[in-house]
Amino acid sequence: MKRILSIAAAAAMLSTAAQAVEIEVAYPYGGLFGVTYEKIMEDFKKAHPDIDVKFRATYENYEDGTNTVLRESVSGNLPDITMQGLNRQAILVEKGIAQSLEPFIAKEADFAKDGYHKAMLDLSTFGGAVHGLPFSVSTPIGYYNMDILKDAGVDKIPANWDEVVDACQKIKAVGKDPMFWGWNITGNWFMQALMWSQGEPVLKAGKVNFGGEEGLRALETMQKLFRGCEMRNLSRNDAAKSFAAGEIGMFFWSTSSVGTIERTKAEGWTLQTAPFPGMTGAPKALPAGGNAALFVSTSKDPARREAAWAFLKFITSGTGAAAVAETTGYVPPNRAANEIILADFYVRNPNKETAVKQLPLLSEWVAYPGENGLAITQVIYDAIERIVVGDADDMKELQEELVEEVTALLPQQGS
Repeated sequence: MKRILSIAAAAAMLSTAAQAVEIEVAYPYGGLFGVTYEKIMEDFKKAHPDIDVKFRATYENYEDGTNTVLRESVSGNLPDITMQGLNRQAILVEKGIAQSLEPFIAKEADFAKDGYHKAMLDLSTFGGAVHGLPFSVSTPIGYYNMDILKDAGVDKIPANWDEVVDACQKIKAVGKDPMFWGWNITGNWFMQALMWSQGEPVLKAGKVNFGGEEGLRALETMQKLFRGCEMRNLSRNDAAKSFAAGEIGMFFWSTSSVGTIERTKAEGWTLQTAPFPGMTGAPKALPAGGNAALFVSTSKDPARREAAWAFLKFITSGTGAAAVAETTGYVPPNRAANEIILADFYVRNPNKETAVKQLPLLSEWVAYPGENGLAITQVIYDAIERIVVGDADDMKELQEELVEEVTALLPQQGS
């Protein structure tokens, strides 16, 4: 009898496996999001045992993710779902790679009740149609080693960049590495943060908008920080590791890394996060970082397409979205996750609440339009690195060079 039951159970398992629909998903930053997807998949498999999710090799960063998808669209090897930076969605929509989600949404009776904020959906809406569902939203913040600050006689967390430089001088005096500032974060995000802090985007009406006093002030602020804090030219991973080891006093980066820092920090020092400093007063606005889930499947199989939608919806609503906050420092762009599932989470995790407090400041993470969008990112990156390593001293001259180079790469008006 037991043998008969065993055979029946095995047959049932084989039948389920045979019926399972496989979908392919690709996402960036494996070191950051790997633990998030592990947590999500535990619940997803319980809810959807008939769907097998195959994860492709992770993208190194958002730029790599966009380049990879553009290549795959030519070779006919697209995944079903791709996670793309909020500032990299437009090009995939323009090229017809990212598909409208409106047909799927129209069949969802309770889509609004699932907690999607309209403001968050707007981040992925193009031509009046939703093309992606935001998965994680971040803002730039400050991370502080409170023990180093105390030893240096810094009695309050800096509120502006002049106070940061002053704190750096005090930290250097006690023999510690003062600071790392995330100039090299994806998409020129910190450059945009300095512009938005003054209430201005880097582009306006498709034209360069950092050729005036706000742009010059942004460049001069970076120079002041890099020189005044004697900042080392570290990679993001090396900077994060040094900070977690208790070797750096202040670390300015995305809120996305709070979970990683908390998991990897050495014992014996206290971590505290705080809002992103402003130029003088508090920032007027900040760019919304993070990524969204885009539907790029070329499959004609209705079952596979529905399975991909089921996965996309699961990871961006309810339990799936909550896992983002629990494992990283991102804010789930979902009301149900933030207000219901995470009702007491931020009380117990104040370092992860900093980004939530900055949500009223969210502004567009500006995408550089046209075929040269990624090239513009690199031009600005190279210019900032020249400040970091000391190859650029005249910020007015650097500003003029940047305006000329970026203008030449932008789509020409009327062309």
